[in-house]
Amino acid sequence: MGKKANGAKNSRNGEAFMNSKQREYFRERLNDWKNEILRESKETLLNLAEDTSKMPDPADRASSETERSLELRTRDRQRKLISKIDDALSRIDEGTYGYCEETGSPIGIERLKARPIATLSIEAQEAH
Repeated sequence: MGKKANGAKNSRNGEAFMNSKQREYFRERLNDWKNEILRESKETLLNLAEDTSKMPDPADRASSETERSLELRTRDRQRKLISKIDDALSRIDEGTYGYCEETGSPIGIERLKARPIATLSIEAQEAH
């Protein structure tokens, strides 16, 4: 893993890259995202608890089972996303958030706004 680039500046306003204000912004954004996913997961569990086996029409039952399967796959992807969000929150605590894992250079605020769990700069990502 690359080291944090000391003294990196935010090109817009000359402030140090990933200063306390920026860290707090991303911490709040990541926590909000995580809480939204958890809320949706609870709704899914309630929906999945509904018994579809008593549906009289086999086509309706098959359609419902297909929807349930899709919902479970979506929840599995979101479970993995929560893990990545938790990793990003840990990087904020460690002071390495926002820095490329390969090069140690700043990932960039705009990229982090678009993908707050990013671990690679655009250049490093394109090299993969």
